[in-house]
Amino acid sequence: MTFTPTRAIVTGSDSGIGKATAVALAADGMDVGITWHTDEQGARDTAREVEALGRRAVVRRFDATDIPGCGDVIDDLAAELGGLDVFVNNAGTGDNAPFLELTLDQWRHTVAVDLEAAFVCLQRAARHMTGGGEGGRLIAITSVHEHQPRVGSAAYDAAKHGLGGLMKTIALELGRQGITANSVAPGEIATPMTDQEDVDPHGVDRPGVPLGRPGDAREVAAVVAFLASAEASYVTGASYAVDGGMLQMGPQAGSHLESHAWRLD
Repeated sequence: MTFTPTRAIVTGSDSGIGKATAVALAADGMDVGITWHTDEQGARDTAREVEALGRRAVVRRFDATDIPGCGDVIDDLAAELGGLDVFVNNAGTGDNAPFLELTLDQWRHTVAVDLEAAFVCLQRAARHMTGGGEGGRLIAITSVHEHQPRVGSAAYDAAKHGLGGLMKTIALELGRQGITANSVAPGEIATPMTDQEDVDPHGVDRPGVPLGRPGDAREVAAVVAFLASAEASYVTGASYAVDGGMLQMGPQAGSHLESHAWRLD
């Protein structure tokens, strides 16, 4: 309970969950490394919100397809921040193609961004934490599809399952060094990735979600902030679904479906 994080990196923090997480960690007293891929202005906006909370923001461009170059960005940010206490692997991509139509190039792109780049960046971040001797927090934003598959998302499902497994292995190996490793698995969240930028999720009807709506990025960020805190010192190797109860709908949804439209054929 003596862990006091002051330096964090959040990849893909130019919008959505990443932006909300960067701001939440700043509110908890951390300087934040912010990355962007195509939306530099979004990253600058995040930086202004971090600075408005009295914390330092460092912004860098980050390309998850550049492996292992993306790891160099983590090293650079950690050096600029003077060390690293919390690393949130949020940057990612998706795919939408039936298994029989999925090309090898599509597969490789999704797995490279969502799993290989995550491995490289998590490893770089962990090395800074082990070198610092004060422990740390490694947090991966996965998906509910870390736990349950989605038709038409073979590469994404495989990558997120793999990332969840990687985090559990990291938890086993680095626990003795005071480093925890956990995943946060969002369901449908109102962000640019789901074409719901600036949408109030409380006004969107989702009959298949027990809470009846999509989530807000800040609701995901709140769970990340907890896992990054001293209060989560005995939590590792876990995956927290932030999905409004959607994962619990499996059997019920299955028994109530009246159409085969979901099969995509």
